[in-house]
Amino acid sequence: MTLDLARWQFGITTVYHFLLVPITIGLSGLVALMQTRWVKTGDAVYLRMTRFWGKILLINFALGVATGIVQEFQFGMAWSEYSRFVGDIFGAPLAMEALIAFFLESTFLGLWIFGWDRMPARLHLATIWLTFIGTTISAYFILAANAWMQNPVGAKVNPASGRAELDSFVDVITNKTALYAFGHTITASLATAAALMLGISAWKRYRTPEREAGFFTRSLHWGLRGTLVAALATALVGHFFAQWMTTVQPMKMAAAEALYETTDGAGLSLFALGGLESTPDKLAVNIEIPKLLSFMATNTPNGRVEGINDLQAAYEAKYGPGNYVPVLAVTYWSFRAMIGMAGYMILVALIGLWMLRRGRSPGKKFAVAAVGGIFAPLIANTTGWMFTEMGRQPWAVQGLLKTADGVSPLSAATLWTSLIGFTLLYGALAVAELWLVMKAIHHGPDPSPTPIGHTPSGEPLLPTLGY
Repeated sequence: MTLDLARWQFGITTVYHFLLVPITIGLSGLVALMQTRWVKTGDAVYLRMTRFWGKILLINFALGVATGIVQEFQFGMAWSEYSRFVGDIFGAPLAMEALIAFFLESTFLGLWIFGWDRMPARLHLATIWLTFIGTTISAYFILAANAWMQNPVGAKVNPASGRAELDSFVDVITNKTALYAFGHTITASLATAAALMLGISAWKRYRTPEREAGFFTRSLHWGLRGTLVAALATALVGHFFAQWMTTVQPMKMAAAEALYETTDGAGLSLFALGGLESTPDKLAVNIEIPKLLSFMATNTPNGRVEGINDLQAAYEAKYGPGNYVPVLAVTYWSFRAMIGMAGYMILVALIGLWMLRRGRSPGKKFAVAAVGGIFAPLIANTTGWMFTEMGRQPWAVQGLLKTADGVSPLSAATLWTSLIGFTLLYGALAVAELWLVMKAIHHGPDPSPTPIGHTPSGEPLLPTLGY
């Protein structure tokens, strides 16, 4: 019971937090691009876009910080044995994330917020770019720590203390798993933010065509192009990431395909029923594309892909008796949900661009589909992390520490209390964020915001420090 509650608690709080993180990363980059366009062209629409989408960025950033604080406290509260094992490894990247990246993004975001009429335009532009850089650096350090759980490198286990000890910080930071995860996360974040722009702009363009049509039409163009490019980039990086995972975590990838037997020329499963619940020898129903899995995993149509049964036997021989197969139903379907939602985003973007190219204004059906596109990357991000973490089970650290051995000796009552408390708190924060975002959307962009680098009276600032 304690283990299950601890896992539920960490999973729920992590998923909630990561609903917000990609929006922050992606929107900070898109807002920086909008402001750059304004500084270069002087086009007032770009200034208004910067202010409007920047407001949504700030709302999301505030809630992201509030939910992120809980994450690190959980390591010590519910996962003290895990923290003891990985502390020597996680200390460096998590400290650098807090002391360098978070301070960088929060400091320069503060300057961006309060520097509109106090700083020259180009200096103010630098603050939002440094904010974006800070968010990406922050993401990298966190992903490097998580990547060590997937592919532990640069460390060795001290048999006397029973702890993992850092052997090479460079190896931890340059972990190939971290590099792939970083590329996958950043492109997915840009796709998430662009899909948010796309959905809001399409709906506003349809519902109130007489109000701010030019503003939301341009935002719609940005959203469509950004969603298409970023989603395609996410899929491309994801392909090579999956190939690497087939090497370092073959059980996870075999479970993703419900591939029981090691196969030459394995087909890619599109839809499967039966055999995902109790790990039998085969699936009752399996619709697949012949040889495609082998081609995607090994770059050859007849390449060998290891199956669950052989991997289970190999793990038992290496680590001892036990069940080393993750929950197949979750792993299999979360993998497909992630890919399916990415496909939906690409389809919506292609349809929207085709309509605009033909001079057609988005109608109700497209507006509804675009609003659905706001949720598609959120579902993809969530199911992607479910696949990443649950596909690694029963390991907390691949091959070194099992999840059951990392939990704190807490009572079920303690975990129930904190789980209910976090759920209620996060529910209240979700209501607050949705209300603030909906209010900002309803209000729309400012009709004539003060140009950056000018005082409220319209006088240009001196090109020094703005005083």
